[in-house]
Amino acid sequence: MPRTPYVGGNWKMNTDRTTGPALAREVAASAKANPGCEVAVFVPFPYLSAVGEAIGSGPVALGAQDCYFEPSGAFTGEVSLGMLKDCGVSAVLTGHSERRHVLGETDELINRKTLAVLEAGLTCVLCIGELLEQREAGQTDAVNERQLRAGLAGVSKAQMGKIVVAYEPVWAIGTGKVATPADAQAAHARCRGVLADLFDTPTAGATRIIYGGSLKPANAVELLAQPDIDGGLVGGASLKGADFGPIIEAAAASGG
Repeated sequence: MPRTPYVGGNWKMNTDRTTGPALAREVAASAKANPGCEVAVFVPFPYLSAVGEAIGSGPVALGAQDCYFEPSGAFTGEVSLGMLKDCGVSAVLTGHSERRHVLGETDELINRKTLAVLEAGLTCVLCIGELLEQREAGQTDAVNERQLRAGLAGVSKAQMGKIVVAYEPVWAIGTGKVATPADAQAAHARCRGVLADLFDTPTAGATRIIYGGSLKPANAVELLAQPDIDGGLVGGASLKGADFGPIIEAAAASGG
């Protein structure tokens, strides 16, 4: 069964009240021109409402970069899924490498957030990926499998329809380095094998696994043409409509 390509723009700690909505309108135009691809923008918390107004009810989903798993309470600085839904959010990132390795999030915390996102009925983009030293030690597959199994603990087969897995080799994020298409394809295929073991082959075959890590117009066509790469989670190149648009186009052309 073909998988609809998914492209997310992770704006990280960038944009402001003026540039965010302007960028979102550019992304919306690209998404409208490429209806064969599902597109989301993951926006800093303060600008979710403004960007949501800019994209309206069009083809771009409004995404948040993080959440907390409790519905309310004395959790200073945290943002609940109810608050995010109130802003129009329909997708949330969990497990991004910067949350793991810069801010110290554990597999257990990431799992609790993932389960909460699914319980709220939103799409969860679960990020996994190895550090450079892990790759050099031949641990890529082991790290990806551990993070997948931990992140998806307690997730039902029915809920997998709301999961997108993002494989992001940490050494390739923001560095200009990128996994070769063959390396990326191999990692994606092995992740799909883990999903088949966790659930079953049809569920694994239906789950979208997207690539992140210095994805840009120059390498998007070749990477996104790989059979197990179903789109991308884009960082730096998502901050310019002229760069993000061609990636959306390449994903749509890949046909899932």
